[in-house]
Amino acid sequence: MATILAIGIATLDIINIVDGYPEEDSKIRALQQRVGRGGNATNTLVVLSQLGHHCTWGGVWVEEPDGTRILADLHDYQIDTRYLRIETQGTVPTSYILLNQRNGSRTIVHYRRLPEFTYSDFETINLAPYDWIHFEGRNIVEIVRMVQRIQQLRPTLPISIEIEKFRPQIEQLFSLTITALLFSKNFAQAQGYTEATSFLTALRSQIPQVPFLISAWGSAGGYAIAENNRVHHSPAYSPPQIVDTLGAGDTFNAGIIDGFCRGQNLADTLNHACRLAGIKCGQLGLSIKDHS
Repeated sequence: MATILAIGIATLDIINIVDGYPEEDSKIRALQQRVGRGGNATNTLVVLSQLGHHCTWGGVWVEEPDGTRILADLHDYQIDTRYLRIETQGTVPTSYILLNQRNGSRTIVHYRRLPEFTYSDFETINLAPYDWIHFEGRNIVEIVRMVQRIQQLRPTLPISIEIEKFRPQIEQLFSLTITALLFSKNFAQAQGYTEATSFLTALRSQIPQVPFLISAWGSAGGYAIAENNRVHHSPAYSPPQIVDTLGAGDTFNAGIIDGFCRGQNLADTLNHACRLAGIKCGQLGLSIKDHS
């Protein structure tokens, strides 16, 4: 199995399950509530760990009770946290989530009061053991420097970057020579695209140096375009009932990384990622060990 490093954030997720999304200025009762760890990069690592990979998280952690809870969860999944930047002041990033039990959709209000992982933090990481490095597309200028460091020290090491939403200067990430860019449907729609094929085709002309441009597209499945301009598509594998879409994109990204690390071709990797995301949508949480 591969040894994988992911750089990004971990959050405290406070999830209220409701029977339908509330109207503005209304009051409703939550049917259930659960509190746990979230965050794109750490969610992806949790899935990859269950698939048998050795995983490391690089991020900022704060020494307080919620931070302890997050760290305990990551350790339960055997995720290495030796390269954390530890803060003694502040609170962990918190996501307040409404999960609509009627259709599995989620609405998130995120609060953050913690610094980002920086290039100086990244310099402390020994890159020698890793077979793949994955980044959340945040803290853009610092990520560019991190990728450049990887390319200086390990020029053939595969790298993926998740592009979840528009951020200032995010186009700088598109000029990097890496293995894969993973785009969310929301990002594509914010650029004015209503379907994935035209989005990826337009990107291919702008980003010729990245071999794989990939986008999860919800119930429409997953799409990818290769260097030869061929667009691949996998259908979604919807469960009998949509229970929880929270973390589905992170699970899809884990499936992409897992497939490539196993030497699968693009079509099979895309199909594998969609299957995993479908499993996730049919259950609460990120446990896929009984399905992998």
